[in-house]
Parts: sequence; C-alpha cells; structure tokens
Amino acid sequence: MARDCPENHTRSYWRTFLAKMSALACVLMVSLTACVTPTPLFPEDLTPYGSVKLTEGDAVSITFPGSPNLNTAQKIRRDGKIELQLVGEVTAADKTPAELQKEILDLYKDQLVIKEVLVTAQTSTFPVFVTGAVTHPGKVLADRPISALEAVMEAGGFDINKANMKKVTVLRHNDGQLKRYVLDLQRVLEGHSKLLFYLRPNDIVYVPEKSF
Repeated sequence: MARDCPENHTRSYWRTFLAKMSALACVLMVSLTACVTPTPLFPEDLTPYGSVKLTEGDAVSITFPGSPNLNTAQKIRRDGKIELQLVGEVTAADKTPAELQKEILDLYKDQLVIKEVLVTAQTSTFPVFVTGAVTHPGKVLADRPISALEAVMEAGGFDINKANMKKVTVLRHNDGQLKRYVLDLQRVLEGHSKLLFYLRPNDIVYVPEKSF
C-alpha cells in the first residue's frame, strides 16, 4: 500500500481548516443578525447618496435654482473644504449631501430670493461587503450610489437554490452602534415594491439560506 506523502497531509489540513473557518464565520454572522433588533428604515436610507458621507476628493455639484450665477461643481480639497461665492470656505467632508445642503442654505438665507439649494454627490467610491447565499461573496467597490439589491447582483446574484431573499440583512456600524436592517428583496424583484435600500461605506449585506 502506498504511503500518503506530506504534501497530501498539508493540503488536507488546510482544506479542513478553511472549511472550519467558513463555518465559524457563518455561525458568527447568524448570531449577530439574530441578536440585534432590526432598525426601522428612514427616507435617507432610500435616497442615493443620502446617507453616504462625503470625503476629500469627492466631486459635488451645488445648484441654486433661483440664482444660477452661484452654481458650482468642484472637488472637496484635502482639508475637507470647498470654496463658495460670497460666503467663502465651507467644510464638506464628513457630511452627507443633505447635511451640507442644509448648512449652505443657512449661510445664504439672507441672500437668496428662492430659498432652495441642491447638493449632489457626483463621485464617491466606497467598499461594501456581500456574504451568505450569493454566487461570489466578498468585497464590492462602489463608484456610484448602490442599493443592497445592486450589491448582491455585483456579487454574482443570489444562489437561487439556497437564498432567502425575503430576509436579507444589512449590518451597519454607526456612531459606535451596530444597526441591523432586514429587507424583503423578493418583493422588489417581483415588482411588488420599489423601495431600494442604499448602502453606506463598509456595510455588510448578508443573504441567509432558506429554512427547509
């Protein structure tokens, strides 16, 4: 009888080790999603870039419907600021477009006939992670507003035979707290819902398996 070579033992060991680590990761994910109370959805979670904070290098477009001469499009500088006519420098980094929009409106409130300002993020690249019953779990680098459903599609789509599309979970760290959102993406795919949940940097999208 031929003896097993050391190389075969090594390969077998690593296959077993990786299998155990994958199983442990799944157990931890299930535990996290089960222990954290689901977080309600808010309008900013359903708006592209509404909940993503701006960072240096991002391009923003600022539009004044009643005063087009104030319109501007520029990149956020390394110091996190942008330059606006009449009011000077404004810190844009670490704010959502909605927060920046409100601040700019306050700065111009005495100078605008039409009290309206629109801030749009033109670029904002950030990573999200997709795991569970999808074809290619792992990191997805988003260079545009991306919803949980789009992130799953970027990860190769659902594993149709295993995925529970009615209880897709998004885990998010926010201000030191872990938030858990539960989404019914099957209703979206079937056309019964138009609600798209937009992701923030480093969100984890977990697609659980069906219970048989």
